[in-house]
Amino acid sequence: MTKRPRVFSGARPTGRQHLGNYLGAIKNYVALQADHDCVYCIVDLHAMTTLEDLHLLRAHTAEMALDWLAAGIRPADSIMFVQSHVPQHAELHTILSMFTPLGKLTDLPHFKDKVRLQPHNVNYGLVGYPVLMTADIVLYKTNLVPVGIDQESHIEFCREVVRTFNHRTGASVLVEPQMKNTEYPKVLGTDGQRKMSKSENNQIELALTAAETVNVVRSMVTDPARVRRTDPGNPDVCNVFALHKTFSTPAAVQEVGTGCRSAAIGCVECKLKLAENMNSGLAELRERRAAFAARPDDVWDILRDGAQRARALAAKTMDEVRAAIGLP
Repeated sequence: MTKRPRVFSGARPTGRQHLGNYLGAIKNYVALQADHDCVYCIVDLHAMTTLEDLHLLRAHTAEMALDWLAAGIRPADSIMFVQSHVPQHAELHTILSMFTPLGKLTDLPHFKDKVRLQPHNVNYGLVGYPVLMTADIVLYKTNLVPVGIDQESHIEFCREVVRTFNHRTGASVLVEPQMKNTEYPKVLGTDGQRKMSKSENNQIELALTAAETVNVVRSMVTDPARVRRTDPGNPDVCNVFALHKTFSTPAAVQEVGTGCRSAAIGCVECKLKLAENMNSGLAELRERRAAFAARPDDVWDILRDGAQRARALAAKTMDEVRAAIGLP
């Protein structure tokens, strides 16, 4: 049997997931299970570098797990776990930090962005974040990491650390991962301007009720040049129309586009059609989420089982790493 390529991806637990998370990452996670050996990690240690309300970390982890499971992550086929439940992540992070120049870390765009965003909380975790990220990936002999093009520098940094480690130890222990680009375009938030994000308060959460979805969609910004109902619109600059392309049929997309350009339909009608189709498209996911949410102990059992399977893989890698650097 041909060995399937191994995929690793991790995401910080920020609570309930939104459409940007789903369309940009989670749907891809689900699809990759068909022909890849998938390892998916809720990276709670990473979250501690910026999360102020640490008492919410456990709840945020559970919410993320619910959305991943509801979207179609299959625990029987993939390993899904919490980062802090596998201590080898922290151990390998410590070892790889010895192979990483400090100047390289402080020059990375990620670090500079975080310093700008939280100038009063420039902790060691922010500096070492890329090293821990590298440990997360290489601990599982990962072949492919699904990321957006904006994260290419993160993967190249990881590859550099692997090359340095293998060269200095003289042992090809760690695997250089390849980047697997995700193709879904950036998902804008309800403001129509910025990327959908909780920090921007412009998100549409997957777990909203149908009525809540209608209310949020009704608040979305459309074509700013269309002032009156009778004004023709430009759907190409409208985020509502962009989401129609995901949740509506091709015929409905064409109808909405034509109706917008000719002013045959107004923005309110366009948004109500989107909310209806969005609710239809997410109905099964929400039903599965409600079923998992009714059994919270089962969700934690899934995460614990995933951690046990992850530890078995991680232990093998760490045996090789310790041998390569001469640790007793």
